[in-house]
Amino acid sequence: MRIIGNLLWWLFGGLEAAIGYFTGSLALACTIIGIPFAIQTFKIGLLCLWPFGSTVRETNSPTGCIRILLNLLWLIFGGLWAYLMHLFFGFLLCITIIGIPWGKQHFKMAGLSLAPFGKDVELGI
Repeated sequence: MRIIGNLLWWLFGGLEAAIGYFTGSLALACTIIGIPFAIQTFKIGLLCLWPFGSTVRETNSPTGCIRILLNLLWLIFGGLWAYLMHLFFGFLLCITIIGIPWGKQHFKMAGLSLAPFGKDVELGI
């Protein structure tokens, strides 16, 4: 069932969203300051490629206040818009019964898009 869900996800926009995140990741990686943010956008892009069966979990890294600062910078410089986009499409898909599984995947991506530092994605491949 995960394979069918992921194939339908790719067919109806998931592949384009992942390519957008990967392109943004390459652009951010061009500067030294943008490399940590590039890693996070790449992480979200991977989740966009294979959302069904993947899980987002907290990491046990002792970064503390650095993680909070990076998440705050992320939120100010684009993370809020990514969060709102995934939230909007999640609600839009949940209007119909058929779209609920895809809406739940958008909500999963919204949570990661809001504060990606300190979270890890386990792909269910």
